[in-house]
Amino acid sequence: MRTYVAKPGEIEKKWYVVDASGKTLGKVASAVADALRGKRKPIYTPNVDTGDFVVVINAEKIVVTGDKATQKMYYRHSGYPGGIKAESFADLQSRRPTEIVRRAVRGMMPRNRLGRAQLRKLKVYAGADHPHEAQRPEPLEIKE
Repeated sequence: MRTYVAKPGEIEKKWYVVDASGKTLGKVASAVADALRGKRKPIYTPNVDTGDFVVVINAEKIVVTGDKATQKMYYRHSGYPGGIKAESFADLQSRRPTEIVRRAVRGMMPRNRLGRAQLRKLKVYAGADHPHEAQRPEPLEIKE
């Protein structure tokens, strides 16, 4: 018995679409991260990009449970002393709803070159329209 190792030339990449309206942020991010990494395929190899492209639409309609809308904070730092900025989920959702989904998925990806390359296959849009209809994306199943 030999272990199968996927080679970059023989991997077939598919396109998936996720409608995030009314869905929980963590569940969407977890399913999207698995699809980007290729963990939903039988040919998954940890050191090879076997993942697929994922398009997330209606990111502005994603929900969080409990009081996270006001209590969940997103931080960024300018690099200067005292340069930390904090923003709540509700504020960030009104300003840049796509950034919420991107950050949640990014937190579930590996922290190396492969993880950054896989994250580039994520396309997030605030509304229902996206420019990837020519790729004929299939709906991605998310367990509730």
